[in-house]
Order: sequence, then structure tokens, then C-alpha cells
Amino acid sequence: MHPEIHLALHHVHAAELRAEADAHHRAAAARRRRRSQHLRTRLGWTLVEVGLRLAATPRTAATAV
Repeated sequence: MHPEIHLALHHVHAAELRAEADAHHRAAAARRRRRSQHLRTRLGWTLVEVGLRLAATPRTAATAV
């Protein structure tokens, strides 16, 4: 095999690997965004629930201080 052909094949293979890695990184970033959004949504609704419970709790003289 000629050195030029070997080098050309190496460049093609390296480009394919870079493209595959780039696609993997984009997919992983999309998964992280979805997970992060889900966590923020759950946290937000939990805080709303806690706030509603605090607002609905009848206050006595001892707890109003």
C-alpha cells in the first residue's frame, strides 16, 4: 500500500470518528437538557405544593409569632 493511500484512509477514518463523536455529544447534551428541565419542573411544583400547604395551614397565636 502506498503511503499516500494509507494517509488518505487515515484522514477519512478520523473524519468519520469526529462526526460520530459530534453526533454523540449533541445527543448527550439533548438528554441532559430534558433531564434538567424535568427536574426543574418537579422542583417547581414541589415548591408550589409546600407554599399552598403553608398558606392553607390555620395559624394559632403560638405559630403566628
